[in-house]
Amino acid sequence: MILAIDIGNTHTVIGIYNGTKLLGDWRVTSFVTRTEDEFGALVKQFCEDAKISLKKISSIGIASVVPNLTDACVKMSRKYFMLEPIVVSSDLDLGIKILYDDPSAVGADRLCNAVAGFVKYKGPLVIVDFGTATTFDVVSKNGEYLGGVITAGIETAAGELHRRAAKLPKIDLKFPDKVIGTNTVNSMQAGILYGALDSMETMIRRISKELDDYPTVIATGGFSETMKKQSKVINKHEPTLVLEGIRLIVERIERKNKKKK
Repeated sequence: MILAIDIGNTHTVIGIYNGTKLLGDWRVTSFVTRTEDEFGALVKQFCEDAKISLKKISSIGIASVVPNLTDACVKMSRKYFMLEPIVVSSDLDLGIKILYDDPSAVGADRLCNAVAGFVKYKGPLVIVDFGTATTFDVVSKNGEYLGGVITAGIETAAGELHRRAAKLPKIDLKFPDKVIGTNTVNSMQAGILYGALDSMETMIRRISKELDDYPTVIATGGFSETMKKQSKVINKHEPTLVLEGIRLIVERIERKNKKKK
């Protein structure tokens, strides 16, 4: 079994695979002070709840954008599983060519999205990940990671608006029934959510024009289900795409290592 750990700025998602089947996935807050022992206790509790034996975990993959938590999970892997984890980075053989100016600057989560998206749907494709940041990752029909777009995430935009404007409240992030708001909350909901939706769809059109082709558009991340329901340009919804990418990368690296022996 593979233990896949996706460490984001806001949340950490932990998943366990038996072959290609995701047995369970759990989301916790990415506290930067979390220790290897805390991660170990979390994984143990999740496995017990799902009736999964810790002894069956034979590989661990980590995709992280939080260095402190990367270190904690590496230590957890060694201490609790006696395993050396595979930490996703552009230095690995990912099966895709990275055309970014500095490949090492591409977040591990974005690499995992690109790998999993291309394996499942081929190219060209755009993966829109609705997280702390909303990212657009573009993969060519030949499996080349071309780059993408980074903008503020929906929750981030809402939080900053509330923080910087004294009279604007913290709101429930859901689409209002209409765009023209008749109160402050509805007006903010319309601005943030319909604004994000329109921005995303316009960005897809711009990317398509540069590609001179219309890509498959995949939505993932915390707000992906909400946006998929509202959008006409999103073709696929893959809520655990990063975990899937971690699994695929771990399997690829392990196959490569076996051939060397």
